[in-house]
Amino acid sequence: MSVEILMPELGESVHEGTVSRWLKKEGEFVKEDEPVVEIMTDKVNTELPSPASGILTKILIPEGGQIEVFKAMGVIEPAGSAAATASAPAAPAPAAAAPVADPVAASSAPAAASTESDNGRKFFTPVVRSMAKQNNISDDQLATIAGTGEGGRVTKKDIEGFLAGGSPVAVKPAAPVAASVAATPAPAPKPVAPIVAGPDQEIVPLVGLRKMIADAMVRSSQVPTVSTVTQVDVTNMVHFREKNKETFLETYGVKLTYTPFFIKALTETLAEYPLVNSSLTGDNQIIKSKGIHIGIAVALGAKGDEGLIVPVIRDCHKKTLIEIARDLEDIAKKARSNKLSVEDVKGGTFTLTNPGTYGALFGTPMINAPQAGILGTYSIQKMPVIVDDMIAIRSIAHLVLTYDHRIIDGLLAGKFLAAVRDRLQKFDFFK
Repeated sequence: MSVEILMPELGESVHEGTVSRWLKKEGEFVKEDEPVVEIMTDKVNTELPSPASGILTKILIPEGGQIEVFKAMGVIEPAGSAAATASAPAAPAPAAAAPVADPVAASSAPAAASTESDNGRKFFTPVVRSMAKQNNISDDQLATIAGTGEGGRVTKKDIEGFLAGGSPVAVKPAAPVAASVAATPAPAPKPVAPIVAGPDQEIVPLVGLRKMIADAMVRSSQVPTVSTVTQVDVTNMVHFREKNKETFLETYGVKLTYTPFFIKALTETLAEYPLVNSSLTGDNQIIKSKGIHIGIAVALGAKGDEGLIVPVIRDCHKKTLIEIARDLEDIAKKARSNKLSVEDVKGGTFTLTNPGTYGALFGTPMINAPQAGILGTYSIQKMPVIVDDMIAIRSIAHLVLTYDHRIIDGLLAGKFLAAVRDRLQKFDFFK
């Protein structure tokens, strides 16, 4: 019996991924739980294990192709079966069967494969499933809705039409559609002129992790955001680190950087203002999180030009500054060595980015949708400031809060940012 290699759900709000690399070729034997394909999403890179032992007879999604959650990427047949035996010689000569194929049958076959699973039940996308659940539409009712999407797939608009009409959408007969298509063939698309690199240029395709990041940024850009800025006097924090970094490393086995202090101050402030620790769903539901799970933006590559990933330190509200420092070092190492698991990147409720570590003085960070906010911490500079009507040299940094203005107003954002600033200036984390 054939077994499909399905795209799993690799985190919240992840509906698709990219097949970055096949670890086996068609016709090769694969053991159950042996890595067979590498998948990339905007959250994580991971190798998927084979669901069964046998021969990889079909690769349905090639390297670089997009794959939706719960859809098949490949097929495994038991070793010794007729399909497995035929897979090796059949692979190099696919053109022989093409001339005898019925064009109508050929066009209808992918539709059936894309909308129905092996047991004959229709496949519905996560968005459709979510809408059906929210509106108490049963699987039996879903099956009566005629899909207008590719291959007859039920779309969001189909669900909206069903809800507006209160009754199943009538199924249109397939024959007239096929006849009309045959009678009025679509005009051939105009060829796109290939992009040619100049003498001092190189063309690099936007694929893999870079493509995933680009898609995530486009989604985040749709959120109406505002950025609010404040300065913070971190002189006490700088003095403490300079005096204790060697002892801290000897005692706890971890380097003492400034980032754990920012995370600790941020965590305590998120507990005070829980709305900032929330997210807004696509159907206008606000999810308030009791736990504080902070994502940390980590640049990849020796030069920081190989992408960006946001692993999560979970339950920050339950951890000491020392525990946060250990977790921070651990996830940064795992991120840079490409060893993050799905659990390491899921469930974040707020994000911290620290461009100050590479000298950035000021910026407005991009929100990590659907989270309500992101805090940017920037370079620490010695500056002359007024203290008690006298000029003093103090260590000053900028804090920038970017927030979803649909659920967070300027007053709340200002109070939140001021509270983070005050905690850093008081610097009583060890009392």
